[in-house]
Amino acid sequence: MGRRFDYLGDVEAFTTVVAQGSLTAAAVVLSTTPSVVSRAIGRLEARLGVQLLRRTTRRLSLTEAGRLYLEQARAAFALIDDAERAIQGQGGELAGRVRLSVPTTYGHYRLPPLLERFARQYPQVQLELNITNRNVDLVAEGYDLAIRLGPLPDSGLVARKLEDAVLCLVAAPAYLERAGTPRTLEELARHLCLPFVMPSTGRTAPWLFRDEGREVEWTPTAHVEVSDDVLGVVSLAEHGLGICQTYDFIARDRLERGRLVELLPQARGRSRPFSLIYAPHRRLSAASRALIDFLGVAAQA
Repeated sequence: MGRRFDYLGDVEAFTTVVAQGSLTAAAVVLSTTPSVVSRAIGRLEARLGVQLLRRTTRRLSLTEAGRLYLEQARAAFALIDDAERAIQGQGGELAGRVRLSVPTTYGHYRLPPLLERFARQYPQVQLELNITNRNVDLVAEGYDLAIRLGPLPDSGLVARKLEDAVLCLVAAPAYLERAGTPRTLEELARHLCLPFVMPSTGRTAPWLFRDEGREVEWTPTAHVEVSDDVLGVVSLAEHGLGICQTYDFIARDRLERGRLVELLPQARGRSRPFSLIYAPHRRLSAASRALIDFLGVAAQA
């Protein structure tokens, strides 16, 4: 009896080409060559007796048959993926792979010690960590979990708050020697500020304060604008270019070493939430569930 599904590699090549948009990009993902990918799709089309992709010199596009087959193929692979997730960790020591996407702030400063503890507790779990300031599409890009900053839109995703990260206002000693130390929000307006431009809106992120019991959102006037990577404002502040607002967990070490000085401590206390999110319809592996539970407890410790 022959193998019934020995062509699944060709199906995977087809779905990868569609996802990546070209034979060349798909070949990189699959660690092969464009010619091998092209032959795989050719074999699949010959087997099915239909054309799945229209090929021109500039682009690839799905035929109607290709669109229908793609939907079913993705659903079939999702079922296989779910089957693997359902049994991971049931045979003894917890094992499996977890794909996690996190922003640079959390990925560089908050997550490493937490993951080190998780790895010691679950040494057979493989972690694939994507550190980016882009909000990935969990389902389309195949991520199990993601950490997001701020209030989450009603996206249909499940969110579990990890913590409310406290904010602080800081500047380098060299800047304060040159420009003086602001004592009030009114004085702050006369200083060089380093705001961050939010990529999702193109607007300056407001600085959050608590002034005499009132919650204040204050929009700084830009001296140097930073976009894409919010850690840039901290680097610039550390080198004396101005004042920035950042998280305590980022500034703590620099404050202890004297590289930065906290300003307006009487106006601190505001925070922004970080949450762990995942798709509700996707069956989570035992490894993913363990990481969710671990981070939910460890981040608040």
